[in-house]
Amino acid sequence: MQIENRRFYFISNEFIKKYGNKYNLMENKETGNKRPCYFCFEDKTNKNIIWFVPISKQYEKYKSIYEKKKQKIHREPLNFVFGIVKDENAVFLIQNMFPTTQKYIEEKYQVRNNDVTISMPLQKEIIEKAESILRLENKGIHIAFSNLMNFREELLNNL
Repeated sequence: MQIENRRFYFISNEFIKKYGNKYNLMENKETGNKRPCYFCFEDKTNKNIIWFVPISKQYEKYKSIYEKKKQKIHREPLNFVFGIVKDENAVFLIQNMFPTTQKYIEEKYQVRNNDVTISMPLQKEIIEKAESILRLENKGIHIAFSNLMNFREELLNNL
């Protein structure tokens, strides 16, 4: 399968079983609908790495967390991006992002054989915040739930 940058995909159970506990990943839930789905974008330096950002429909829950965090740190937190997916409020959980490789991508998220997409400004905001977190991670400042640089390195070593 050819992976398209800036699209939504599902990750395989194999990936979650292999790396989930070690890197604090969200579990796959299959209760008639697969979830979570992930917005993906390519790594800037290695095309074998694809970054996955989970989305959630628990908009109000994360908006409340966002507002509390914003008041505490006196600036906009990098943890979340709020937007519209399929005409519904959704939150992109930047703090839960992780790297993967094509091997572990199960399928593209589509509705009636059409790709689920988001606006270009929303794509840009997600990627900018995610890349800010990656820059901080490179400096040893951890915001994400996983050690992203160790995770990335482990995936590259397993190629």
